[in-house]
Amino acid sequence: MQTSSTQEISRLAQNNKILFDLLPDMLLIIKDNFVIEHMNVAAVAKFGNQNGRKCHEITAGRESPCETEMCLFHCRNPEQYYGKMFERKLHDAFYMEYCYVPFEGYRHDKLTLLIIRDVTEKKLHALKIEGYRKNIEEILKKKIAIIKANEIERKQLYQEVNYFKKEIERFVGRGKMIGESKPIHALREMIYQVAPSDATILITGESGTGKELVADLIHEHSSRADKCYLKFNCAAVAESLLESDLFGYEKGAFTGATERRIGKFEEADTGTVFLDEIGDISPKMQASLLRVLQEGEILRIGSNTPIPVDVRVIAATNADLPAAVEAGKFRRDLYYRLNVINLHLVPLRERKEDIVLLAMNFLMKYRERFNKEVNFLPTSVVELLLEYHWPGNVRELENTIQRAVLLSKNGMISPTLMGFLYEKHGQSKVDSAFSMKKFLDCPLKDSISIFETELISTAIRQCAGNMDNVAGKLGMSKSTLYEKLKRYGINPKQAKNNV
Repeated sequence: MQTSSTQEISRLAQNNKILFDLLPDMLLIIKDNFVIEHMNVAAVAKFGNQNGRKCHEITAGRESPCETEMCLFHCRNPEQYYGKMFERKLHDAFYMEYCYVPFEGYRHDKLTLLIIRDVTEKKLHALKIEGYRKNIEEILKKKIAIIKANEIERKQLYQEVNYFKKEIERFVGRGKMIGESKPIHALREMIYQVAPSDATILITGESGTGKELVADLIHEHSSRADKCYLKFNCAAVAESLLESDLFGYEKGAFTGATERRIGKFEEADTGTVFLDEIGDISPKMQASLLRVLQEGEILRIGSNTPIPVDVRVIAATNADLPAAVEAGKFRRDLYYRLNVINLHLVPLRERKEDIVLLAMNFLMKYRERFNKEVNFLPTSVVELLLEYHWPGNVRELENTIQRAVLLSKNGMISPTLMGFLYEKHGQSKVDSAFSMKKFLDCPLKDSISIFETELISTAIRQCAGNMDNVAGKLGMSKSTLYEKLKRYGINPKQAKNNV
């Protein structure tokens, strides 16, 4: 009978050992005299086989048992800590989570099952993240302190913001404002400054200078950019229809008014209305528009009930409104209401440094539209563009380039395609030697590009397209020559045949 009990105990012990070894966590059974009685495979792999040694020798390197408050695992106080999960660092690079379960052995001795889980990888990752967070917080605190204390840095940041705004505007799509002249830079800055407000804006300038484009940019950068935006040309609508189009009418207000119709101002409520050619409206319309700007309300034709509207007004004109006011043709009070912010567009002839940039932009636009292989403007064409005074401004320049691209042959735009520009300045002037004026009217970088393009094209013609001779004539390697051909979009075959 005793042998049978011994065998059963042995079997149970063996089963427990197998079960313990299957568990991934580290398991240690510790006697009440601190001796480690058993370790599973995971524990042995981590700590080595420590069976028979006392736990305080292994964990704390102490010959005598730990005091209650110094015990690594709190095993000396089971009533207080039983069932709780702890986390601590052991040695230099081992983090663990552990808990323990006191129990009575089959010999009625008091034992403790210590369960340890290796969380080193998780802990190190958490510490790394925490370190990043603390570093970021520290960096931010220092940066904020510097910004608050250093007025110079604040100004630098302000300048950087303005610079990036300009850079963004420079590289936006073709429909945006193009130019690097001082008037264009100042205009961009003014647009950025006034666009976010709801102030009424009057855009003035000659026909073709891009007043509608300025209005579009103001709306795009305004707080109403996601609201309705309506454009209305006051000069394109008959006087008898202008009021009904803008303010609407009631049913029966006049012959043919078979139903109520809302006008542009009601339709654009909470949005923006752009009124082009505002200088051409009649005195009656001037009074009605003044009511909108002063009172924020309109009257439909055939109604006496005012209707409130929240509309930002952007107006444009090529007329001299101050002169019209003095002549009694335009209401002074309306002019003051419209002219809260005035954006004036200078004519193209006063910003000639932008002509080449605009011309190249239009060239790329229409080469794609007409599927033409045109990559650059010859110096003779650029010279004509710079010497002309452009009474029609940017619109006239665009039309000129559009016509030249459409009529171009063999991938080249010749001076003869400039039409009246060519006729006015004459063939002899086009074919004359380089004048200094065409370079002085361009930024240095553009002047160098123009000069190199013309020089390489001329050398190709003189050498009948032999690139070895061209490279020798220009004193450069063939690799450098081909790099410049690619940079300036020069087609050797086309340049060879161009006269």
